[in-house]
Amino acid sequence: MDIIHAIILSAVEGITEFLPISSTGHMILASDILKIAQTSFVKDFEIIIQLGAIFAIVVLYWKTFLKDTEAWKRIITAFIPTGIIGFALFKFIKEFLLGNTYVTLIALFIGGIALIALELIYKEKEHHAATINEISYKNAFLIGVFQSLAVIPGVSRSAATIVSALFLGTKRKAAAEFSFLLAVPTMLAASGLDLVKSNFNYTSSEIVILLVGFFGAFIFALIAVKWFLSFVQTHSFIPFGIYRIILTLLFWLLIIR
Repeated sequence: MDIIHAIILSAVEGITEFLPISSTGHMILASDILKIAQTSFVKDFEIIIQLGAIFAIVVLYWKTFLKDTEAWKRIITAFIPTGIIGFALFKFIKEFLLGNTYVTLIALFIGGIALIALELIYKEKEHHAATINEISYKNAFLIGVFQSLAVIPGVSRSAATIVSALFLGTKRKAAAEFSFLLAVPTMLAASGLDLVKSNFNYTSSEIVILLVGFFGAFIFALIAVKWFLSFVQTHSFIPFGIYRIILTLLFWLLIIR
């Protein structure tokens, strides 16, 4: 892996982290296209640069993080099931799921069909929660349970949380914002655990690559989040479902075959 690879992957991460199309899945597929071997460092890179994208959320929602304790209570409630499952399955995820192209493609394809199907039956109602603070603790916990499905690369943490929030009675904008904020403790925990496991055993050139990835992901995430919030208020998620299906088929036909 070199600096050019780091820039490309940081763009992929920053753009896809908060869209319902799986950032991890896209980075695995991008690594395949770029012929980047799935070494231990590359797997660390794919996890750690998510901190850059997460930092974009902290910058955009700093008032919520500093002042809105009610929102934080719901975020922590949702994080609990994800934290438990992620910690328990950490070794399995790192060794068998991350970097698995076939698992990623299958998850992307099934997720695309699910997004389209769920959108066709979903109807937003006036009484649905319009803000994060209107989400019940029970629903916040259930959203966290659904987020746990994202340990499978290709599932998409964003898709799992947003779709579950919608069907638990949350309006689109609130569902998207809750997904953004829930990503912060979730990805901080994942990246922190990975850093501890790696023992910070990086060379100086690897540290440079990580920094390039971090700041690249931060910039691209800022742009993507602002666009996505505007998009979801007037559009459904069906285009993302179609995109996932087309991407899977193209990748399977042109790359795997």
